[in-house]
Formats: sequence, structure tokens, C-alpha cells
Amino acid sequence: MGLITTMIGVFVIAALMAVTGRGGGNFYVPLLVAGGAPMHQAATTGQCILFSTAVAASLIFQKNKTIDWKLAMVIDPPTALMALIGGYYAHLLPGASLKFIFAGLLVLASFLMFRTVKEQSLSRRKKFGFWQRKFGKYEYAVNLWLALPITAATGLVAGMVGISGGSFKIPLMVLACGVPMRIAVGTSSAMVAATAFMGFIGHSAAGDLNASRAIPMVAAAVVGGLVGGAFSLNTKPENLKKIFAYTTLGAAVFMILNSCLPVGN
Repeated sequence: MGLITTMIGVFVIAALMAVTGRGGGNFYVPLLVAGGAPMHQAATTGQCILFSTAVAASLIFQKNKTIDWKLAMVIDPPTALMALIGGYYAHLLPGASLKFIFAGLLVLASFLMFRTVKEQSLSRRKKFGFWQRKFGKYEYAVNLWLALPITAATGLVAGMVGISGGSFKIPLMVLACGVPMRIAVGTSSAMVAATAFMGFIGHSAAGDLNASRAIPMVAAAVVGGLVGGAFSLNTKPENLKKIFAYTTLGAAVFMILNSCLPVGN
């Protein structure tokens, strides 16, 4: 797969993922591997693309006040820290092993995307560990007992395999915390940026960065992120959930098949 073809693929994925607040690492990594990148370099470049796309989309979401920054600053630090650790230690595992871990996450993410996600009303429970939030016209209760451990675990694995964890964070925010879907999408974009940046730093410190491959991909991703973020404001994310679920499952099948081939480290 040529450079231009790969860049076009990155642009399309970035635009689609920005619409729903997901990172798209589950698409970027297989695409980069198909383009000839070894698994560890693909994971590193994927994190760089994720960061760039998320920042671009977040500019659009912030302009329209759909990012709950206080929520992001509370539940995202465990994710970002564990992504740094996961990115740094990813080189200790063979590329083939990372592919199988990655494929398993894709299957799980696809089934989560098939689920119907409904926005929940504010919980009136005043228990310790339940954070009552008011953001604009919305009110919701964040279950920190559930949110923090899950986001930390997501960050560790996300950092290792080069994904952002957005496929898991949005269902977590909406199902467990009652966050409205529109706010979850915007907030997820901000958290994706932080997680991807920390994972990228970890991979780069381990010597897995190929700048000549990453720079053109980042340029395509930034444009895609801006386009997708703009369309998101006029698109219902749930309308794209089934499409993403099927394509995510397809990416898992591709990665499993690709795991049988020789892998560069």
C-alpha cells in the first residue's frame, strides 16, 4: 500500500472517528501495518495520529461547549498515566502477541458498539464516590468507583497497542455515569488526546518512532479531525454506531489473519 493511499485512509478514518469522539487506533494500526510498518512502529505512529486528530476535533467541540473539562480532568489522569507505562513497556512483548491482544480488544469494542446506549437521568444518590455534576443544561452523577479503575485499565492496554480507548470510554460515561451522549463525545475527544500523547511518549522513549512515516500521516489526520468535528455537531453519533461496530469487527479479523504473518519488532 503506497504512501498516498495510506494518507487517504488516515484522513477518512480521522473524519469518521472525530464524529463520534473515538480515537480510531483500532483502524489506524491495521492500516499502517498493511502499509508496511512493523507493529511497534505502527502503534507509535497510531498514537501520534490519535493525538493530532483528537486535538483538531477538540477545537471544534470546545468552540461549541461540549467538553466537560472537569470530568475529563478527574477520570482521565489514570488513563494517561497507564498509557505512558503501557507504551514504554510494549516493546517487551512480541509484535504478534500485541496483535492478538489488539484483536481481542477490537472484538470487545465491536460488541459494545452494538449495544443500545441510552442517556440516563441524574442519580440522586449522595453516596461517597458518586460525583454530582452540572454542566450547562445537563446534570449527571459520575460513579468514580467504576470509572477510575476501568479508565486506568483501558489506558494500560491502549498505550501498549496504540489505541486511545475511546470505544470504551464513551459507553462508560453514558452507561455508568449518565453523561449525555453529546457531552460524552466531546469529552472523550479531549481524553483521547491526553491518552494518545502519553502513549506516544512511552513508545518514542522506547525508540519506536519513525518520523518520516508519522509526519505525513499526522497532516492527513489533522485535516480529517477538523472535518469530522464540524460534521459531528450536526450528526447523531448513534446513527454511525452499527457501521463502526461492523468495521471494528472487520479490523479484528484482519489483525488476527495478519498475526499469522512474519512481524517486524
